[in-house]
Amino acid sequence: MLKKMRRRFIGAAMAAFSAVIVILLCAVNLWNWHSVVGQLDQTIDMLQSPAPGGALRPFSPDKPPADPLDQFSPEVQYMIRFFAVECDADGQVQAVDQDFIASVTQQTAEEYTAAVLEKGKTRGFYQGYRYAVNRQTDGITLLFLNAEREVHSLVTLLLTTGLIAAACLLAVLVLVTAFSRRAIAPYLRNLETQKQFITNAGHELKTPLTAIITSADVLSMEQADNEWVQGIRQQAGRMGKLITQLVALSRLDEENPFPDKAVFSLSDAVWETAEPFASMAAARGLTYTQEIADAVQIYGDRTAVQQMVSILLDNAVRYADEHGQIALSLCRRGRKAELTVSNTCRQAEEIDTARLFDRFYRADESHSGRVAGTGIGLSIARATAEAHSGAISARRDGENMVFRVELPAAD
Repeated sequence: MLKKMRRRFIGAAMAAFSAVIVILLCAVNLWNWHSVVGQLDQTIDMLQSPAPGGALRPFSPDKPPADPLDQFSPEVQYMIRFFAVECDADGQVQAVDQDFIASVTQQTAEEYTAAVLEKGKTRGFYQGYRYAVNRQTDGITLLFLNAEREVHSLVTLLLTTGLIAAACLLAVLVLVTAFSRRAIAPYLRNLETQKQFITNAGHELKTPLTAIITSADVLSMEQADNEWVQGIRQQAGRMGKLITQLVALSRLDEENPFPDKAVFSLSDAVWETAEPFASMAAARGLTYTQEIADAVQIYGDRTAVQQMVSILLDNAVRYADEHGQIALSLCRRGRKAELTVSNTCRQAEEIDTARLFDRFYRADESHSGRVAGTGIGLSIARATAEAHSGAISARRDGENMVFRVELPAAD
């Protein structure tokens, strides 16, 4: 659980920092895009502004361009490379102006024109050019402004900021990982205090509880039919089970709750655990079936895994409908050992499966005691599965409740 908490802390910190980095990255590149495209469109508008006589605005050393390029030096006009195409209303090329570009032939200009007109847009990028389409009643004029340097600068900035962002994320990940243990240290201290309290309280409560159970046993010898004595014994037994489960759950929160793990046969362990539950199910009038594959092995603590299986089967027997069905299956799927326990439950739709593994959660929220239980068993099952690098889940399948456990299989 501690490793999981640490991973969650690192994940939350990295998610927050990543969100900020992505927002900054997008803002910088979008602003740069808007600025560069705005300048290109501004230049196109200037070029499309006709000079006296109807021709494109002329360029010459003694007549520098007017607005909006008057903010630049006269030399800027020699950096602008473009070509223009005039078409009739049907899009047929009538003339190509190549005076201000040397690398584009008339055939290339006609191909670019056909491709741009097919898009149906008035402005955009095509083959390193920023184009503008001006539709009039008597024809169509297209102007292609060379924008290779601008596009290259946009891509360069995007790649540069992306690499810087990746480097920052990597650096932050290293720092957050290094300082994560210190960051969750207060939580660890509180958790350790809580575990110590539960352990101490469990030991302290066991002494008076044992005395109560012993006294109840003595009284039951003299008054075997006394309902009050039977109630004391029943509730004392329930409290004893609750204390044992609380202590067990507290130990499962440790960083290494099972130091003596070993490879064992999960098939044999499930067979041993399931055998008494078949008799219990038959005694209650339930139909019990099982399908256990041979030679399924895992690496873990055999006793803890058997306790997990026992919790799931006990839960199925207690909550199955009258004359219902219980099914257990164990198989290997790829590198996973999959254990499934299901039981019929007509109230399955009313059960909040997302909370079933919460501590002290009871499907019977009224805690009426119609079905005996402490609300900790499934929490222990989940903690055991996670301590073995596995996972446990619950889902509704029609009128059935299905619990599935996945554990890493051993070769």
